[in-house]
Amino acid sequence: MRLPRILNQCHPISGFVYGKASFAEDEQAVLILVRPRKRSAAICSGCHQPAPGYDQSPTPRRFEFIGFWGYLVFLIYCMRRVDCKQCGVLVEEVPWGMGKHTSTKVHMHFLGHWARKLSWKETAEEFRTSWDKVHDAVAYLVTWGLAHRVLGTIRAIGVDEIQRGKGHKYLTLVYQIDLGCTRLLWIGKERTVKTFKEFFTMIGPGVSSKIEFVCSDMWKPYLGVIREKCSQALNILDRFHIVAKVNKALDDIRSAEARRMKEDGYEPLLTKSRWCLLKRPANLTANQKVKLKDLVRYNLQSVRAYLLKEDFQQLWNYNSTAWAAKFLDQWCRQVMRSRIEPMKKVARTLRAHRELILNYFRARKEFSSGVIEGLNNKAKVTMRKSYGFRTFRVTELALYHSLGKLPEPELTHRFF
Repeated sequence: MRLPRILNQCHPISGFVYGKASFAEDEQAVLILVRPRKRSAAICSGCHQPAPGYDQSPTPRRFEFIGFWGYLVFLIYCMRRVDCKQCGVLVEEVPWGMGKHTSTKVHMHFLGHWARKLSWKETAEEFRTSWDKVHDAVAYLVTWGLAHRVLGTIRAIGVDEIQRGKGHKYLTLVYQIDLGCTRLLWIGKERTVKTFKEFFTMIGPGVSSKIEFVCSDMWKPYLGVIREKCSQALNILDRFHIVAKVNKALDDIRSAEARRMKEDGYEPLLTKSRWCLLKRPANLTANQKVKLKDLVRYNLQSVRAYLLKEDFQQLWNYNSTAWAAKFLDQWCRQVMRSRIEPMKKVARTLRAHRELILNYFRARKEFSSGVIEGLNNKAKVTMRKSYGFRTFRVTELALYHSLGKLPEPELTHRFF
């Protein structure tokens, strides 16, 4: 079976015919001639309509195809120009390529598939191409996917930020977190009110008016935009960050008390006790359990804060909003009487966001920030695989490609 026949079977080209296949001079690549079918009209690259021919270039162009058996494969074709009544004299449009790209569409699809699994540099090295070609392949797939993406009805979204590069550089990421559908919807270049509002401009008032749940952290600009643009939705505060605030207060209390005890010449009871106090009891090692058992015999601020922290975990066991509210109020009152300032600061924060915390129970615990944190980790892994990206545009392409679940052009044959 000859190579052109195989290509006609797996990658047919309407209006064109595969010709002779031969080795290049260095015998490292296979060259396959392509010619237009007789009496087939060329397509104008401007209006995408058939147009009469004008002339044909004597210099052939190479379009890289998917390699096989260690050989690079190129389609060789002499481009025609058309004399279009609407667009004037333009180069024809060919179905296997796009614009001035030197890769075929199927080759870009192939590189884009592997760019999800490997870093872009590794993909380029593995398939003997360049980083720029991998970038162009991902850009092609993302552009096509965003143009053909159907948002549909979005019931729940989650918003969070991740750090990009050194310093205080952040990306705002908005995810769809519906049951059975989790994907990246939008990426913002900064963490500002103006940036977050751009997301609602993108989806439009029709889609945003049908959102029922929004998961976010306690950052005020996010809360303000959600109230303005998504007032009908339940804003569910990030459970992860609430627990993290309590743990941060406990860690500050422990470190401050350990310094005081050292300065006053007392026995260093709190040395190597950080994770004994911060970890859940079920996750403690045998040595940590012994250490914690010794600590709770002393009337230390750290021990009292630890008991308050463990007591707070009971909040998430409630199913009733009324009982959860009663427990939260009682816990805050207990903390305010404890005379432990870092914990009192946490209690004041929880009181200020009481209704947003209780929305977690009003939503029947269906939505939480756990999904968002998992997607954030995947976004960080995508950036870390390539040791970061230099520009926002490249970062945006990589994250949409990895997490956006974008539609892709259909292929007549799966080459991977």
